[in-house]
Amino acid sequence: MRRAIYPGSFDPVTLGHLDIIKRAAAIFDELIVCVCINSAKDSGLFSPEERVELIRKVTEDLPNVRVDCSRELVADYARRNRSRVLVKGLRAVSDYEAEIQMAMINAKLNPKLDTVFLYTRPKYAYLSSTVVKELARYGADLSDFVPRQIIGEVCAKMADGSPQQP
Repeated sequence: MRRAIYPGSFDPVTLGHLDIIKRAAAIFDELIVCVCINSAKDSGLFSPEERVELIRKVTEDLPNVRVDCSRELVADYARRNRSRVLVKGLRAVSDYEAEIQMAMINAKLNPKLDTVFLYTRPKYAYLSSTVVKELARYGADLSDFVPRQIIGEVCAKMADGSPQQP
């Protein structure tokens, strides 16, 4: 079985993330979307558990997608889940520079692990979770940015204004 892991913070999951999820799910037998707790980022808008639930909601029609959460190194998570492939989305050259460095580190930590890069479709190249949070903060229409199933949750969380601790 060809199993891949798509790791990220997904705070919140965007249409760009969902596009990568759908494309990777079409390539691999099983795709694990893993909400990773990034120690370099401040507390998130959504708790890790809430992010998992949001991703489950928007991927429920994809039978080979599983959603999980991890606080361990991605290389260790991949080994534990018997996956030899990470999937990463690239928006720009700056993403490539950071992601290729991480791919090399992960390969050093887990020599059986490869990283596959999927380019972001041009219509999502500008999109990030940070952009979504900023737009939501000002009450912008989010329908071109996040899956319709979770717009309400994103808007409600922004109205609440309380970031979660990882």
